[in-house]
Amino acid sequence: MIIDMHIHLGDILYPGGGEQIYEKGARKKILVDLVSISEAVQFKTNPFMEWLMNNVLEDQITKACRARNKMATLENMRCSMDEAGVSKNVCLPIAPNLLFEDLLKAAEVDAGIIPFTTVDFTKDYDVEAALSRDVEKGAKGLKLHPIIQKEPLTSKKTYEAVEAFARFNLPVLFHCGIQSYYIGKEKFTVQDPSYGELHYARKLVTDFPNVSFIAGHSGLFQCEDTMKLLGSCKNVYVDTSFQAPERVKKLISVFGPEKVMYGSDWPWGSRTAVMAATSEACNGDKSLEKLIFSENAQQLLRLEV
Repeated sequence: MIIDMHIHLGDILYPGGGEQIYEKGARKKILVDLVSISEAVQFKTNPFMEWLMNNVLEDQITKACRARNKMATLENMRCSMDEAGVSKNVCLPIAPNLLFEDLLKAAEVDAGIIPFTTVDFTKDYDVEAALSRDVEKGAKGLKLHPIIQKEPLTSKKTYEAVEAFARFNLPVLFHCGIQSYYIGKEKFTVQDPSYGELHYARKLVTDFPNVSFIAGHSGLFQCEDTMKLLGSCKNVYVDTSFQAPERVKKLISVFGPEKVMYGSDWPWGSRTAVMAATSEACNGDKSLEKLIFSENAQQLLRLEV
């Protein structure tokens, strides 16, 4: 069994994103995809390349990611699962654009979906009651995205949500790392990439030591900061999306083999590219591969084998 711990289904960037789930024939409409180049070299990079991608090629990378976002349909999800040999995948909503209800409905169509729930920070409502209903209906975790939701991980609203969710003994997965999702005027109005900085995550996980957290993407280009600031926190797990084999090896060393999980961020990331990088990091250790590709996720999500 292979469990992909981090994917998206539907449009996470704009309201009504659940409608995209059932589109047919969706394809990536872009000629040059810089993310594919990174995947082709197993995400291996150097300081100059990282500076170039963050300061010169940021808009081109954002355009590539937005084109991939359009591929997040149920039809494409199933094809990618079958191609990569993935049995189950954790689908992550981001309110108010994509809701738990959208993923729950899709899970009735495809049993490979493990839905997480989300919090709508744009309105006032009984968050605790809503989260309780979602868990009763099958939510296996909570997703927070401080950049897209424009809500810091250390805000009062975030803390109230985490506190309300803590009693379910299920993980909270938060986006980790600085990243831009919008272009044009929206780049400066509907997001705050700085909310992906690691000091926010450090405060959150230390203030809730009894909650299990998953640092999404292991911090992206801030992977070293993730290991430095979160590596000593026993309640933190990481996924391997967008990380090169050498960094995955280091993540295993820092966090421990039981805290690292395979995650692709499909369709923003390639399942097979991340799978190849993660496998290379395991260096033929089949027991380690089982932990990272399935057993750690099964235990954390309390899944029946």
